[in-house]
Amino acid sequence: MNMKKTPFNKRKIEKLVRELIVQLGENPDREGLLGTPERMADMYEEIFAGYCMNSELDISFSEEIDSIIAKDIQFYSMCEHHMLPFFGRIHIAYTPSGKVFGISKLARLVEKYSKRLQIQERLTKEIADEIMKMGVVRNDSTIITVANRGLVDQSDARAHLLAQIYDSKPKAHTV
Repeated sequence: MNMKKTPFNKRKIEKLVRELIVQLGENPDREGLLGTPERMADMYEEIFAGYCMNSELDISFSEEIDSIIAKDIQFYSMCEHHMLPFFGRIHIAYTPSGKVFGISKLARLVEKYSKRLQIQERLTKEIADEIMKMGVVRNDSTIITVANRGLVDQSDARAHLLAQIYDSKPKAHTV
């Protein structure tokens, strides 16, 4: 996974967590809490790694394919309003313009935006916008449930893609 330089100051996060423990009325030096600030700083670095990630969508392959659907990409994120976790699955569908992304790149794209303080509505918008920005999508793209673009905004194309996503046994179909 391609990572940029981390914006995290782990020592400062450790100090802040230690202060939080004190403000909660606990003793950060008691046996059960020893090392907690360091463990939390390590955890936050992993949970919020999306701020440092590159989704690598600039790497694509020449291939003529009608449409690409990546189903059930799991994500875990942190709500920016309460800093509590939320999770789910994302489906991505797009029609390539002679260039396709590797499926692992789509999963990385989801990680890039989900591993941040986030809200679900912005998460799907950011994913759709980055796919559009890469300029390899001939007939635009959709992130199911929130953002429709171009061809997929037309009801017959959208119905076909939704049927492909929700049908447990995909069928060959020409649009």
